[in-house]
Amino acid sequence: MSGHGAPETGAVEGAAGLKVVIVAARWHIQVMDGLLAGAQRALADSGVTDVTVLRVAGTYELPVAASRVAAAGVDAIVALGVVIRGGTPHFEYVCGAATDGLTQVSVRTGIPVGFGVLTCDDDQQALDRSGLPGSKEDKGYEAAQAALATAVALADYPRPAAS
Repeated sequence: MSGHGAPETGAVEGAAGLKVVIVAARWHIQVMDGLLAGAQRALADSGVTDVTVLRVAGTYELPVAASRVAAAGVDAIVALGVVIRGGTPHFEYVCGAATDGLTQVSVRTGIPVGFGVLTCDDDQQALDRSGLPGSKEDKGYEAAQAALATAVALADYPRPAAS
């Protein structure tokens, strides 16, 4: 975990008034609590008040939830999840499916999806990125900030036609 080259965190100018949904998994509740709090803090720092939190079972379910939310007419989505490597290929399947699915939602709809999915080798790596007290990074904050910055940057461009 380097964090090297990361952009400055803080308020995103022009984000106030955006409608944002945070789609968050339920697995690894301690880490998820930190990610969710970080995302909510980033949105508040940027003056975003129209925020809905939608909880889903796990990281694998994030793409379908994001797809449905995107169809409801939001300005940005923040996807939060945690997958910790185990002794089976399950890790690769869930991480790949979530990454590919969230990318497809964003590209297909033109709605920015902040990618706050932690893919870690162990619990400590997840805690170090969770934004909890003592964490080295706050990936929930960063994911929300990325979604807002992209939504603001694209505000003057039309969304793709529905397919």
